[in-house]
Amino acid sequence: MKTTIKDFALSDTAAVIRKRMSVRNYEARPISEEDYEAIARYAADPSRLTGPFGGITRLDLVKVTGAVSEKGIKLGTYGMIKNPQAYLVGVIPKDNKTALLDFGYAFEKLVLFLTDRGIGTCWMGGTFNRNSFGREINLADHETIPCITPIGYPQGKEGLLRSAMRTLVKADNKKGWSELFCDGAFGRPLEEKAAGVFALPVEMVRLGPSASNKQPWRLVLSEDRKAVHLYLAHTPNYSEVMQLTDMGIAMSHFELGCGAAGVEGSWVQRDPQLALPDARTEYIASWVVKA
Repeated sequence: MKTTIKDFALSDTAAVIRKRMSVRNYEARPISEEDYEAIARYAADPSRLTGPFGGITRLDLVKVTGAVSEKGIKLGTYGMIKNPQAYLVGVIPKDNKTALLDFGYAFEKLVLFLTDRGIGTCWMGGTFNRNSFGREINLADHETIPCITPIGYPQGKEGLLRSAMRTLVKADNKKGWSELFCDGAFGRPLEEKAAGVFALPVEMVRLGPSASNKQPWRLVLSEDRKAVHLYLAHTPNYSEVMQLTDMGIAMSHFELGCGAAGVEGSWVQRDPQLALPDARTEYIASWVVKA
């Protein structure tokens, strides 16, 4: 019997995060009733869709046949996805930065849950037709769809277009620790041997998915190792919505890594007022170790 993401042991957490990848090419066979039931149970549990700051993501499951929903609406993804069996659509209130953090956090845990069941996913924030998806799920005026994911069983080999997409966004290239993580202050690169119990959580953040693989997260470990501060290094002229969602993903991975490493704590927004490297770096949140 599969464990839930909340129950992963150390090796399981790391293995699932390492296993997850964007899947754009799916088998034509339908998703099993057992898997649909598991998704339905997941979506019916508000605690699973609640972020660290209390925002709850609304989750809609839309089954499709040949990219057409049961309502007869063609759901466009601009040729990026082949043989999707359904879509999971995340919905949150408009113009709410904290809701985007909560969304990224909750939706990534869903993605990892699906990965553990052998179901493929692909974070999509810009390459889908929001109007058609909005009609399909009866999107209200005060709501927005930050991202969706197609779901299905991975085909294995990617097509030429989908392989080109991975190359374009450098999906297989991740920045190193020295570029992303700092020890006590910005400008002091964190060495893995100095991270102590945070080595696994920090590495799990490094491996996380991000829009166009920009990896905009930055972590600063406090000198006393009682807190880890998360910052967003904004990419110029790039979507703030997507990059705030990326921050939620980073929070999810870090927390899961802490759970696996036995490091108790919680997320708070309490700016430590560190000297920032530039005007594009924004404080997001801090993981504070339980006393």
